[in-house]
Amino acid sequence: MGLQKLKTGAMILTMNFTVTLDRDEDGAWVSECPSIPGCVSQGETREEALANVREAITLCLEVRSERGMPLTVETRQVEVAV
Repeated sequence: MGLQKLKTGAMILTMNFTVTLDRDEDGAWVSECPSIPGCVSQGETREEALANVREAITLCLEVRSERGMPLTVETRQVEVAV
């Protein structure tokens, strides 16, 4: 979490999330925020997919907050040998 200063001088709280970015079989970029269940978006380019997932994160957090749900779930990245 951090603080960001707006042009108006107001301060807002910012949160950082890890997202995944994968290319699907049709060539679209799919972006997902694993710490927010169901928070998935896509785009024709990597940049578009990232912009779209930022918006999806904001909207998912809003809905989860309104419903009294936990904002995030715990996730971890681990390596698995196969």
